[in-house]
Amino acid sequence: MASTPELATIPIGTQAIRKVQIRILPYLFVLYVICYLDRVNVGIAALTMNQDLAITSEQFGLLTGIFFVGYFLFEVPSNLLLHKIGARIWIARILISWGVIATLTGFVQNVHQLYWARFLLGLAEAGYVPGVYLYLTYWFPKREQARAIALFLLGLPVSSIVGSPLSGYILDHVHWLGIGSWRWLLILEGIPPILFGFVTYFVLPSRPQEAGFLTTEEKEWIQTELKREEQERLRHRQYSVLETLTNGRVWHLILLYSGLMVGRYAMSFWTPQIIKSLSSGYSNTTVGLLVMIRA
Repeated sequence: MASTPELATIPIGTQAIRKVQIRILPYLFVLYVICYLDRVNVGIAALTMNQDLAITSEQFGLLTGIFFVGYFLFEVPSNLLLHKIGARIWIARILISWGVIATLTGFVQNVHQLYWARFLLGLAEAGYVPGVYLYLTYWFPKREQARAIALFLLGLPVSSIVGSPLSGYILDHVHWLGIGSWRWLLILEGIPPILFGFVTYFVLPSRPQEAGFLTTEEKEWIQTELKREEQERLRHRQYSVLETLTNGRVWHLILLYSGLMVGRYAMSFWTPQIIKSLSSGYSNTTVGLLVMIRA
């Protein structure tokens, strides 16, 4: 049976976790919806973009894949900088930079410029999802982290459900100023992360001690729990970078996750064109709705 002091801390801890879930997770969730949409909207844009820029299937495959080269190169450095500079400033920077690049992608004139835009978009976006994983460890004890990450990752299917019909609609109906609709698609969907970047700087606390929505007791409870877990980990075992990179279980998980991601993104980028090829009578809006059903 728990002692009286232990029982006394339970309401504080429960209340602290609930407040963090309500205040932090929905905001990060919305940002993930925007992030994933800007990452894969080129798949819908390709319905008219490929013809306008004379992009072959091989070139389209390269421009979708080159995004992940930039992403791969900057994931770890980005998280190191987030930890050093602070999540509020660094996540705001990530949002603004990827929004600017995503918007400018709408102005490319040839496939080679598009290669560079996608590569730079990967560099800019690289820190967001890994950064959120790290950021959540500043707020949630280990037993709560899996639930928090699962709620955050729900943004992925929601992005397809919301973004695919919206993107298809823009392709069919937005032809302002004589500019191609696929350009407007990239421009319009690149603006939200810029706006949210400025909002993030003012509303997202980097650490629990900066959170105005928590009481002093709740802040202390979170910090105490996280410190206790850290001490437990250090007592159990410390792994060097080399030990981590040579661990067979780590590579097993990497291969599993890589296979999952290859399949997911191949479907995300190519499904709109596959559906469009089934019938010339499908409008881009209809293609977007069918892609949404797949999600």
